[in-house]
Amino acid sequence: MAAYNLAGRRDNKYKARLKITVFEGGLEAFRDAVEAEFARTRAAFSGVDQALLAEIEAAFAPPALPLRDAGAYHAAWAADADFRAFATQNVVAHKVPGYGIVTVSLKAHGATPGDATAAQMRKLADLADAYSAGELRISHEQNVILPHVALADLPALHRALAAAGLGTANAGLISDIIACPGMDYCALATARSIPVAQELATHFKALGLEQEIGQIKIKISGCINACGHHHVGHIGILGLDRAGVENYQITLGGDATERAAIGEKTGPGFAYDEIVPAIERILRAYLALRQAPEETFIETFRRLGAAPFKAALYDEGARDAA
Repeated sequence: MAAYNLAGRRDNKYKARLKITVFEGGLEAFRDAVEAEFARTRAAFSGVDQALLAEIEAAFAPPALPLRDAGAYHAAWAADADFRAFATQNVVAHKVPGYGIVTVSLKAHGATPGDATAAQMRKLADLADAYSAGELRISHEQNVILPHVALADLPALHRALAAAGLGTANAGLISDIIACPGMDYCALATARSIPVAQELATHFKALGLEQEIGQIKIKISGCINACGHHHVGHIGILGLDRAGVENYQITLGGDATERAAIGEKTGPGFAYDEIVPAIERILRAYLALRQAPEETFIETFRRLGAAPFKAALYDEGARDAA
């Protein structure tokens, strides 16, 4: 950051970004500046950073999690389809047996992604105290995580979440979209993001394809600043201004996991009213091309590459233009 602060753009708010500095000056030049700054400041390190790290580690010591009977969990699983869907989609195993890590989705179909009311946040704080050792976390995917929930408490937690409008069972599915504020709230944006995310969520729910499509990461940015991280989405959508008209560029094959990859641009962009049908063409191609229901979109893309998805996305004229 010290190297960036010396070299970063301050004359243009649209270019005051680390990635712009690296792009304009080159990676090697920026790396050299970082190494020079490190050599200059290294002698000033006194070990206080290690003491600070120890304080932080102590503050985040894992809570004591006693063994609990999970009978209520198994009974609810057998009797309640809504609970079963929530437990399947939004809960993953904890390292302590008998506990789960719960994703509270802030992506109700048709709602603003990542949005919660003050009343809902107060309710989440109360639920964290009651069921998650007083701890909750905000994820980069615009959801809330309750990290230490006993399976025995999951049915009661689910009922409370559902009553607060927070029980949507869609973590990791197509409606669990990362979207920046876009032109609705951001002065830098050149296109809308939130309405695209809302329409995608409701469209595929109405088609009955959300569960069929399965795990997928769609990320939407409303300008080149890429606050929605579209470039590492399995399907990325970048909103741009083309002569005063919103235009949406699609990328495929991005990945933010340990197999990190930058998405590949498919070709010409799409108008606002064309972007949802375009995504539907891509995903219907995926459903036709996958080898088994267990093969995710990103796995199918890695196996086949972009060509069959581009073929489904564009007509012959648009493909020739690409």
